[in-house]
Order: sequence, then structure tokens, then C-alpha cells
Amino acid sequence: MTAQSTILYIEDNEYNRKIVRQLVTRTTYRLIEANDGESGVEIAQKELPSLILMDVQLPRMSGLDATRLLKSDPRTSAIPIIIITSFALSGDREKAAAAGADSYLAKPYSPRELLALVRQYLPEGAG
Repeated sequence: MTAQSTILYIEDNEYNRKIVRQLVTRTTYRLIEANDGESGVEIAQKELPSLILMDVQLPRMSGLDATRLLKSDPRTSAIPIIIITSFALSGDREKAAAAGADSYLAKPYSPRELLALVRQYLPEGAG
């Protein structure tokens, strides 16, 4: 039996977390959640998830700052981070990349689009 891949979703909006929660329940992934940047970093350092989905606009620490922090920590630097933002302005993709994000997804997105992106980093049944 293969180990279950864990996704950490750092998002302050409960509605957005619920959508992703419903999406992930139909997969083989395990989902853990944080509702602000600071606790998201703490959970990532403790749990060492397989992948992180990171909102940009977060309380206590922005998603970009949290990404920079996680990418500078040797324990979490190799974990892929997908930045998800509803503020898809010109230059945001570059800011996400500069912070160390591995990928970028603008809201609104289709659940299928998010799942396809997750599967690029975490193929189900791999291992």
C-alpha cells in the first residue's frame, strides 16, 4: 500500500476551503488546513505535507511572505507551493515566482483545473 500524499491548504475563506475539501474527498489525497499565514507555516514545518496550496491575501502573514519563509527553510524548501489568488493583477505571477512558488492559479478557477495542477505535482497512486 502506498503512503497517502498530504495537501496543506492555507486559505482564510471558509467557503473556498469547503470547495477544495469537497474536491479532495473524491481523491486519494489527505487534506489539512490552516486559515492564516502564520499557522500555515507552523503546520507545514510540523506536518511536512507533499504539496501546499497557498492563498495570497491571508491574515497574520501574507501568502507570499509565508512562501518565502517556507522556501528558505531546509525542511520545507522542496515542498511544491501553488499560489492561488483572486487578485490576478499584472505582475502577480512574477511576484509569486519571485517568492519561490512552484505554480500559480488565479481565482475563479474550475475544480477540474485545480485538480489537474495538483496531479502534476502529486500523481495519484504513485509510489
